Amino acid sequence: MTADRPPRRSLPTMYDLPSEEVGQPGLPDEYPLRQAQLLSETFRPATHPAERIFTACDVHLYYDPLHTGYYKRPDWYAVVDVPSLYLGQDMRRSYVLWDEQVRPLVIVELLSPGTEDEDSSM
Repeated sequence: MTADRPPRRSLPTMYDLPSEEVGQPGLPDEYPLRQAQLLSETFRPATHPAERIFTACDVHLYYDPLHTGYYKRPDWYAVVDVPSLYLGQDMRRSYVLWDEQVRPLVIVELLSPGTEDEDSSM
């Protein structure tokens, strides 16, 4: 074990981390959902087959193995060279960077009236 990174087996996976923020609503209206659908439909890197592209809308993104409760919830993001299903079989409830070892290629945060400050701090 190094000081920078705990052993992989001790870190939580997608199944261990919450997929929703308690007390927070899901998508507030259709606009972000439609934007996310458009992004997912048009994001097609030529060098990766569709089954090796994961796109997410409002899915928690866990990024710090030293602080496993830290996450962001981008409006949309895409990761290439990972299966669209977790372990090839389960729908993803979150994306856990230390478990997957592949960072998102693109992250999009849509600014909404009234939440500009919070949205722009992503």
